[in-house]
Amino acid sequence: MPVDYRSQTVLLTGASSGIGAAFARALAVRGANLVLVARRADRLASIADELRRTADVRIEVVPTDLSSPAAPTEIRRVVADRGVEVTSLINNAAIGSFALFADVDPSQSTAEVAVDVMAPVALTAAFMPQLTGAGNGFIINLASVSAYFPSPRMAVYSAAKAFMLSFTESLWTELRGTGLTVFAVAPGATGTDFTAGMGPDAAVLTAGKLRAAEDVVATALRHLERRDPGPIVVDGGGNRLGVLVSRFVSRRRAALMMARVFDPARRPPSRTPG
Repeated sequence: MPVDYRSQTVLLTGASSGIGAAFARALAVRGANLVLVARRADRLASIADELRRTADVRIEVVPTDLSSPAAPTEIRRVVADRGVEVTSLINNAAIGSFALFADVDPSQSTAEVAVDVMAPVALTAAFMPQLTGAGNGFIINLASVSAYFPSPRMAVYSAAKAFMLSFTESLWTELRGTGLTVFAVAPGATGTDFTAGMGPDAAVLTAGKLRAAEDVVATALRHLERRDPGPIVVDGGGNRLGVLVSRFVSRRRAALMMARVFDPARRPPSRTPG
């Protein structure tokens, strides 16, 4: 269905790079106002300056570390103080680690749950009155193809993304008829800096041809503009095939298969999109 982007003020997390930055650029060029949230204040300011030069839209920046339990409440306070009414929300921010769970610092695992699960839930709850009140906005949650498979060496991340799928499906059902469109987009391996800092073993995650961040955003916005968008859209033909296969494989077999896929001994060199 037609989306009036010019009537939207979109709160976007993880906006300073990768898929988040691609969302920011795509929405700004369509005329949406933006509230950009990310941890890295310098990169957030840089993309905000870029968008102000290239699009006639309002850009607000809220540098915030979403691993802090107080972050969603603080974001809501800052937005209210600036007189901004949020009509749409994109929960894009995520962090991950690549190692056996027993080898991951417990603080890192806790931070992953905070950013990947608790922050999206808290932000959605904090802004729900504004979102439903607008009557024509959307919630887009970033899931992952990893949500469909157990992911040894990414145990917390894949579990968090499985949570996002289930959470989104429930919201999609609850909010039908309110004018608020809700869905999750599930990308696979994408050419971003997500794996930066995960160590050399994470090279297995970027083996083969990668989707571009702009591809993921294009998939999401096409889905948003459908007449009756469903609760989940998977980005990329190969990823859709993988999700289909997951429905016919036992959980035991899937876990063992993914253990082989993520075996660092494979460690091929990383490749760039295209």
